[in-house]
Amino acid sequence: MILFPHAKINIGLNILGKREDGYHGISSIFYPVKQCYDVLEITEQQHFSFVKKGIDIPKGENLCEKAFHLLKKDFSISNVAIQLHKHIPIGAGLGGGSADAALTLMGLNQLFELELNKTQLKKYALQLGADCPFFIDDRPALVEGIGEKLSPIDLDLSVFEIRLVMPGIHISTGEAYAGVSPKIPENPLRELIKLPIEKWKGKIKNDFEKSIFIKHPKLQSIKEQLYKEGAIYAAMSGSGSTIYGFFEK
Repeated sequence: MILFPHAKINIGLNILGKREDGYHGISSIFYPVKQCYDVLEITEQQHFSFVKKGIDIPKGENLCEKAFHLLKKDFSISNVAIQLHKHIPIGAGLGGGSADAALTLMGLNQLFELELNKTQLKKYALQLGADCPFFIDDRPALVEGIGEKLSPIDLDLSVFEIRLVMPGIHISTGEAYAGVSPKIPENPLRELIKLPIEKWKGKIKNDFEKSIFIKHPKLQSIKEQLYKEGAIYAAMSGSGSTIYGFFEK
């Protein structure tokens, strides 16, 4: 079985405040970007194995491995060989690891005919990471809470070209949150996203940009360059470091 976990971008990202559990409440639009993807192969075999090729990922148990063991705990499934061909950069704000985990769950569900529905799969996905459930539905969504509250939205940007600039700067989530001052925006993202894309500039914002751009001015330069090249809207995705722009095709 071969699967293609793909990236997402954040269109706007508001940090609303720190919760009692230590997590930050957010509001963001997640949008699938299918042009940037990993390749995931899953086959049954006698002993479990996980092999990664391509971009280096941190040592320790990978989310694909965790996804397998999570399902094996509840279901009598055979061992598998998982081979991940990694192309989506790590720490780039594109959700690559979360996509890999979600697609592993979906692949195992199909391979072993577990008949888990999307609601059940999303409950497993949430145990692997707050971004993971998004990739089960794989459609544009307003994301709230710590990332676990998904509200599908009608947003079709397929008439535009999406350019991704990945400068290779790794920004940890902890580093990003350390520099941000949470606040409730004057205009909620759920309303701003209804505006025509030509009006997004200056209105739909990523709260991480201010502090991250001070620390990594190259990222601000990339965003400015995208606008010079004719971008209708440009922003940093997630906590960085990918900068994207929407262009007329």
